[in-house]
Amino acid sequence: MQARPLGKTELDVSILGYGASPLGGVFGDVAEGDAVRAVHAAIDLGINLFDVAPYYGITRAETALGQALRGIPRDRYVLATKVGRYGAAEFDFSAARVLRSIDESLKRLQVEVVDIITCHDIEFVPIEQVIGEAIPALHRAREQGKIRFIGVSGLPLKVYHTVLDRTSLDTILSYCHHTLNDNALADHLPYLEQKQVGIINASPFAMGLLTGRGLPDWHPAPEPIRDACRRAAEHCRSRGAELPHLALQYAVSDPGIATTLVGMRSEQEVRQNVGWLGRPLDPTLLGEVLAILAPIHNQTWPSGLPENNS
Repeated sequence: MQARPLGKTELDVSILGYGASPLGGVFGDVAEGDAVRAVHAAIDLGINLFDVAPYYGITRAETALGQALRGIPRDRYVLATKVGRYGAAEFDFSAARVLRSIDESLKRLQVEVVDIITCHDIEFVPIEQVIGEAIPALHRAREQGKIRFIGVSGLPLKVYHTVLDRTSLDTILSYCHHTLNDNALADHLPYLEQKQVGIINASPFAMGLLTGRGLPDWHPAPEPIRDACRRAAEHCRSRGAELPHLALQYAVSDPGIATTLVGMRSEQEVRQNVGWLGRPLDPTLLGEVLAILAPIHNQTWPSGLPENNS
């Protein structure tokens, strides 16, 4: 498993990271034994970054990940969790809640320190609160030795500039913007590199658009994006290939992006994803798929407050 430096953190992280949201049952129940086997397989195959959040499964994912990592030497993995989002429409970035959230996560994860704390989906609240309350609280937690590095996440790429123009961060977590259908994150890499920010990419399958399977009712993509992705999946199948295989290879291909998080709920999924990265990318198929997706290139959907999107 290849590793890359994560900005100025001095951490080297595997180019494939373990997204632990499925361990919270958000895509169906996962037995404790299956979660343990999946996490252990990931570590054995060289994955060292594990990302979770209190919101995933409403604390269940953190608890499951903590159980799965129990007994594994702490220097074998980089652990990331989040603060600020606790339900579908429940956000609280006040300093008091942020500090309490860290203590709660440490207990569920059964560790004394978390490597990365991310302010979760900051576009849903006034950014002033994130800058004025949440981030200073995280600095206090770092002084107390509870966390090592600080970051933010959100769908609109605008929010990273809003925060980084006014304060310093160690990482950003961007999702759905370095995929076959939308690589808008690439335009922001020079700015982020100038700020020495470690870049964590997530959702290389665009929350299911690039899996070739049906989408849940809640998916926010409009029909033209859905249709183009369906046609791309059909083309791959006609060539004896799978669209998610190509999507994952593409997502990890930019050396400016340290790691890409993929949600994995079983040992089989872990081994499949790692295996895909061990095969050479087919440049001809990539070109054909990008041509199919060209009409919807970099099209996205709004998320959070209107002022954090425009």
